[in-house]
Amino acid sequence: MSLTSKKIIKRRTVDLSLARFQTSLPPVLERIYLARGIVDDELLQMRLDRLHKPETFKGLNDAIELLVEAFYQQQRVLIIGDFDADGATSCALSVLSLQAMGLQTVDYLVPNRFDYGYGLTPEIVAVAAGRKPDILITVDNGISSIEGVAAAQARGMKVIVTDHHLPGEELPSADAIVNPNQEACSFPSKNLAGVGVIFYVMTSLRTALRERGWFRDNNIPEPNMANYLDLVAVGTVADVVPLDFNNRVLVHQGLQRIRAGKARLGILALLDVAGRRYQNLVATDLGFVVGPRLNASGRLDDISLGIQCLLCESADLAREMALELDDLNRDRKAIESGMQQEALKSLNELHLDESTEMPWGLCLYDAHWHQGVIGILASRIKDRLHRPVIAFANADNGEIKGSARSIEGLHIRDALAEVAARAPGLLSKFGGHAMAAGLSIERSNLDRFQQVFDEVVRQKITEADLQAQVLSDGDLDEDELSLTLAQALRDAGPWGQHFPEPLFDGEFFVQQQRLVGEKHLKLVVSCSEQGQIIFDAIAFNVDLSLWPNQSVRKVRLAYRLDINEFRGRTNLQLIVEYLEAV
Repeated sequence: MSLTSKKIIKRRTVDLSLARFQTSLPPVLERIYLARGIVDDELLQMRLDRLHKPETFKGLNDAIELLVEAFYQQQRVLIIGDFDADGATSCALSVLSLQAMGLQTVDYLVPNRFDYGYGLTPEIVAVAAGRKPDILITVDNGISSIEGVAAAQARGMKVIVTDHHLPGEELPSADAIVNPNQEACSFPSKNLAGVGVIFYVMTSLRTALRERGWFRDNNIPEPNMANYLDLVAVGTVADVVPLDFNNRVLVHQGLQRIRAGKARLGILALLDVAGRRYQNLVATDLGFVVGPRLNASGRLDDISLGIQCLLCESADLAREMALELDDLNRDRKAIESGMQQEALKSLNELHLDESTEMPWGLCLYDAHWHQGVIGILASRIKDRLHRPVIAFANADNGEIKGSARSIEGLHIRDALAEVAARAPGLLSKFGGHAMAAGLSIERSNLDRFQQVFDEVVRQKITEADLQAQVLSDGDLDEDELSLTLAQALRDAGPWGQHFPEPLFDGEFFVQQQRLVGEKHLKLVVSCSEQGQIIFDAIAFNVDLSLWPNQSVRKVRLAYRLDINEFRGRTNLQLIVEYLEAV
């Protein structure tokens, strides 16, 4: 039985009459921009002066006043981070910028997810107290840390929460909260990652210190905040937040710095160990190369190694740490692969047929699964079956922790809130975004949770939502399948969440097919049966129960154009997102 959801390829529709571009663009690129809501050159000008101004950030002035006082009194500041790439980059940016502005005592602390859980908990406050901080600054967390903030304030610490996660009904009693998603915050971009939020805070702090003469009076060079945009780009892309215009500016500017070799040594080292040339970097490299290696340390051990790599000032030491992170990422891949096989085996054993329907909201649990990898597992199964998935692993005291991933049409955090409302006490805690969330429940309540979760999902989406779709930008003629167009599309980014990289579809004749790397399908395809002009194509992580299939002579592909570089030569390669026999 194949547990791979069949997809419908749907082509985007565009109204070419809306185009108002002054710049001469390839017709294909003009069509792509129109499909993403860009009708003129205005939203293609990704300069830093186009960023939204910080004045509309609720709570920002309170945070700045506290931090300015911290500088003049040289108070001790402790950053409380999170254990993913967004948290790591947020933490590194905070430490580096505060030090550059002249704060003498600044340190960071990241909860070990296996010992302390997520965010600013009372337990992590007790650990923080040993460093005697005057101010705690949370980055990429804190908006749900009601007990932790209270515990810190009870110990005499001031707390500044900087976060981007959706708040609950109650906010912590922090001395300042900066979060674009809190009620009555009129900052236009609600899609900032945690690193984007702290970038705005630090940039505003620099402005406030400049206006007070701090840099002049103390003979401190005023830092150029653009120097930290490489960190902002990594955290923003790795956290898969929507690339609205503001985020696209941040990522574009960060990519420009990395391509110029002006990135943190740790980022350059991570790219190098992965075999990526920083000169040709694209946004997806941040999401699939840098981000996973930073995340690996937080998933399997402690994110501190990733933060140290980002803070490192020695190229040799940065490379050592990058190699260690690369090894951790290989371990993570092996663990995740094994867990995925176990999950698929369990689903197969359900003997699903026409009379036994798979739940719409799927819950998976195994006592041996690694708590740090369940998020990736949920994402993989969600992609494969196209339905909301929560993967659970054992925690402490009879609890299990779940990581949820959703599909378009279902806001997963809102769905969990509905479960909590219907069955009070069923969830110990939960939080997250529209597409991803985390939760904890008692192990004994798993069956009940599965039932209520499936009921909620069935009420919030329709059966049509469970039909996976591939949105295509149309087909390409044989002469459009070129390095020239591939380079134009690469330069037209950054592409990412809610501003998707161009995807095309078409039928091709298969000239060759074989497995590489045990689970990737390497293809040679052509537009005509004779195959006078051939193209390389590769489909990653194919369903091995379906491919390779030597009887298939023609396929329909949904693919991206890529430039493959090997031994000094470049050639066009199709990156296959979906394939089916014709």
